[in-house]
Amino acid sequence: MKLSHLQKYILGLGYAEKDKFGRGKILHFYEKQKRPPKMEDRVNIVTKSLERLIDKGFLIGYGVRTPKKWFIKEIKLTVAGRKTARGLQGKQVPLPLK
Repeated sequence: MKLSHLQKYILGLGYAEKDKFGRGKILHFYEKQKRPPKMEDRVNIVTKSLERLIDKGFLIGYGVRTPKKWFIKEIKLTVAGRKTARGLQGKQVPLPLK
């Protein structure tokens, strides 16, 4: 299963936290980039990544669900998410060479 860099970052945060954590910590992912997207786009990207990780069974989302939209406030790793995050800790990160 292929995961994006943001999804790997989210799993790594969850593995380090050991409990529920908020969405604010995830937005720090974009501070390292040279040209980060606008704040509105960041929120949409993070929301879609969280929803996809929840659908895959790696996360549990806490918040409010309306018929059309999720309002996720906190998240927590599942057992499968912890196992995947532990596997990601051992893999070498590729260098950004061009």
